[in-house]
Amino acid sequence: MQSIRRTLLLVTAGVVVVGIAVAVIVAPTVKVNAAPAPAPSPAPAAAQDSLAAAADALSFRQTTAADVGVVENLPPDTPLLAPSKSMLPVGAAAPDFALSTATGETVRLSDHRGKTVLLEFFATWCPHCQAEAQHLTRLHESLPKTDFAFLSVNADSEDPASLYAFDRFFHLPWPALLDPGIPAGSFKQAGGAGPVTRAYGVALYPAFYIIDAKGRVYWRNDREQPDMLISQKLHDAAGK
Repeated sequence: MQSIRRTLLLVTAGVVVVGIAVAVIVAPTVKVNAAPAPAPSPAPAAAQDSLAAAADALSFRQTTAADVGVVENLPPDTPLLAPSKSMLPVGAAAPDFALSTATGETVRLSDHRGKTVLLEFFATWCPHCQAEAQHLTRLHESLPKTDFAFLSVNADSEDPASLYAFDRFFHLPWPALLDPGIPAGSFKQAGGAGPVTRAYGVALYPAFYIIDAKGRVYWRNDREQPDMLISQKLHDAAGK
């Protein structure tokens, strides 16, 4: 499947909102209960050395775009655009999945049942996703791990080296996961949406879902979001 990307810039109540638009065809009956193929075992030391060398060769860096990193600092009640219509509705059961990290560890959404989960979809080359990574890290550090979990799914079918480079650059303290699809992507080349990305109806990067302890969608939106809004919604979903 081919996907088309363009920078989307909109103004709402005097606020410039920037996102990466992705045209995605989503089959309405798609259900993801497991990974499409068995996840690999954690990579041995030699394989991790090879992965690190491949990541080094990408020369990963932060990319730039107008108004990146502005929305995160806005008050939680700032009027922003509604989520893309393709996203799952509030109250829907969040499709389960089993995906692997760049180094081969398997992570399942259902492993975190009983916790409130922030699920992010991103691309490594997306400047808005890069801006969010730093803000989300601070938010993650402020929350008790007994009640909350974060997961990031690469929405662009990127290779393990690209994901590893992103993870290493931003020191993500939660799992970043591969969602391979066709065509394959990388930090240097946009790819197509993988099956989990399609199941969640992702249309813009970054995209966020808050999933409650029972595995249902409590809140969702795409594009950069105010830190205080995400924090507020997480606490509301957890009843804290």
